[in-house]
Amino acid sequence: MKRLFVRLVVYVLIFVVFVGGIGWFEFVRSREAFYIAARQEPIPSLQGVKKPEYNPNKPTVAVLLGNEATFGSDFMIPYELFSRTGAFNVYAVAPDNEVKTLTGGLDVIPHYSFKEMDQLLGKSPDIIAIPFMTTYDEKKFEPIRKWIQKHSKTTLLSICGGSGNLAATGLLKGKSAASHWLNMAVFQKKYPETNWIRDQRYVQDGNVVSSAGVSSGIDAVLYVISQKVGEPLAEKIAKEMNYPSYHFVKNPKMDPFDFEISTYVLNNAFQWNKKKAGVLLYNGMEEMALASVFDIYSNTGTTRVLSISNSEQPIVTKHGLNLISRHLISRAPKLDKMIVPGREAKSLAPDEIKKWSEKGNAKELQFVHSDSPDRFIFEVELEDLAKQEDLLTAKHVVKRLEFRANDIHLEGKLFPLETYGNMLLTGLFALLVAFCIDRRFIMKKKTFKLKDTSLQSTRKC
Repeated sequence: MKRLFVRLVVYVLIFVVFVGGIGWFEFVRSREAFYIAARQEPIPSLQGVKKPEYNPNKPTVAVLLGNEATFGSDFMIPYELFSRTGAFNVYAVAPDNEVKTLTGGLDVIPHYSFKEMDQLLGKSPDIIAIPFMTTYDEKKFEPIRKWIQKHSKTTLLSICGGSGNLAATGLLKGKSAASHWLNMAVFQKKYPETNWIRDQRYVQDGNVVSSAGVSSGIDAVLYVISQKVGEPLAEKIAKEMNYPSYHFVKNPKMDPFDFEISTYVLNNAFQWNKKKAGVLLYNGMEEMALASVFDIYSNTGTTRVLSISNSEQPIVTKHGLNLISRHLISRAPKLDKMIVPGREAKSLAPDEIKKWSEKGNAKELQFVHSDSPDRFIFEVELEDLAKQEDLLTAKHVVKRLEFRANDIHLEGKLFPLETYGNMLLTGLFALLVAFCIDRRFIMKKKTFKLKDTSLQSTRKC
């Protein structure tokens, strides 16, 4: 019985060490590639970097960029939506003027540093939008914390996990707030003096408006727009984007999501042969359309997305954001597909598309938004992801985005075959190793003892 127990322990330990160890290593590496996404390529000599014109008669929105990585859609949603109104000065603002990174590997040049923003306005911005910013190094977050605290009396708008960054300033103590369902347990423990609301897409408490998961940020921003400049303009913007869930702007109540990340974890841990997708940058592209490609495809554990352009100089988006790609068309790596985001991609980027068609290296050129201009940007990408990967992966992304539209139709494989296949092979290999150890050291020892006992009996005879 004792020997059987030892053998069982050996098999279980080796299985856990191999499957858990390999899975954990790959999971961490995959998550770092998305959430850290540090630029390895040298930054080119930047020329002609422009800033949106400042109009002192308009209220100003400062959308924050962190010193580490900033979640792409959390940043782009308030940046684009406030810009679309034409009623605000909207700027990307950071602790300094260095190039900043959005999750997945998209690089942004801030318009102003905190000091420059303060000098330009001579007062607080009218709205500070706070996306989720990674804070692996607290010292790097400290100047952001202090700047938010300095302007604590203005309208503070947190997007998704940005409520955690806001809570870290102490400004959510005694207030109610929303956040992504994935963060709730952590935030409730870390910031117990905040009343965390699970069943609303956004929450207003005094001068603070906080949103739940990614797409809930759209509702929160449209709500703030409706409060600042009127609901007709907010409705107009929603219609222009074909946004299907404007009713949440008027009533943010929702059924909260249950905690579930199994597909997400397994894809990141065991999807080793990740697809490579390029995203073509061009002047005039829509900010949310661009960020959604990184967040929907890259943040699944199945795909790496690489930013590619025709020039080393900054690409200027539709509303004046300056981006730097990490690869040039002429030197782009081999890709599984090239995605050209934006509803007007074909008319705005004919030269870039032509050059890519001549020199690019991808199996497929995909106009993910301009081929479906009458649909909301998330819908066509989620449907494409289901076909590229599987239903479980796509459904988890729908849940992670907190996207609740009814007219999305997902078709594809039932589950990620490669993910489960790799996990099964790892498990079988672990059992094989355990069997070899068992046979070499445990079973052999038992056989040796039996032979030794037999030899002693023979001598007695």
